[in-house]
Amino acid sequence: MEWFKKVKTGLKAQEKRPIPDGVWVKCDTCGEIIYKKELIQNLWVCAKCGFHFRIKSGDYVRILLDDGTFDELHSNITAVDSLKFRDSKKYTDRVKDAMKKTGLSEAARTGIGKVDGKSIVLGILAFDFLGGSMGSVVGEKIARATEQALRDKIPLIVVSSSGGARMQEGALSLMQMAKTSARLAQLSEASVPYISVLTHPTTGGVAASFAMLGDIIIAEPGALIGFAGPRVIEQTIGQELPEGFQRSEFLLEHGFIDVIVNRRELKPIISTLLDHLT
Repeated sequence: MEWFKKVKTGLKAQEKRPIPDGVWVKCDTCGEIIYKKELIQNLWVCAKCGFHFRIKSGDYVRILLDDGTFDELHSNITAVDSLKFRDSKKYTDRVKDAMKKTGLSEAARTGIGKVDGKSIVLGILAFDFLGGSMGSVVGEKIARATEQALRDKIPLIVVSSSGGARMQEGALSLMQMAKTSARLAQLSEASVPYISVLTHPTTGGVAASFAMLGDIIIAEPGALIGFAGPRVIEQTIGQELPEGFQRSEFLLEHGFIDVIVNRRELKPIISTLLDHLT
């Protein structure tokens, strides 16, 4: 039975070279292993299935605005622990850790910039800063950005990504829903356009206030959008939810948003909308 034996002559096993960390990224949806540089060039969108990876606030600045036009506003405003809140950790310590981790002062960035030469006011929520939660500072910055758009009579664009209100600030965080909504009502009365861009996830108090008040509401594909999460709703009503419930495609079908836009087409679509709205 010698023919079943493999005879190895002159062959040496090749040494496996370790792949450096961070060179390859696995798609959460289709499982495709993607070269990170190619993923970055494709704006963090999987070329195989179109899955949109979550990206940082600075990435949206680069995607949406003309190079070198972003002038950040109110970056020096930081959270105050009015309630002296503590769970397993002090709220002040959580904020400090988030600042150190992200290099940001808060979960919202606002500023003035240009989209294809058209001046706009831009607000972006950073999910990597305490889940993009809306506390007093986030509400204040969005309110001030709205006031800036009102003064300058230029469109407002807000990119949302949030888990909702910031529980460590209690009722103070809930008050931001009314404050931002009231400012946007003034913007609407003055006929100044407001475009809301919803990314994954946009939930809680943010979804229940400024995120869903846009003249035009855009969503990225597959984004989770809603007030409470699907698990909470299922447990509350005791029923199984429809397939894709609270995803962008479901919301578009039921009239809650206006359009779903691939991240690679986001700037040209917004530029066209600005031409029509202004």
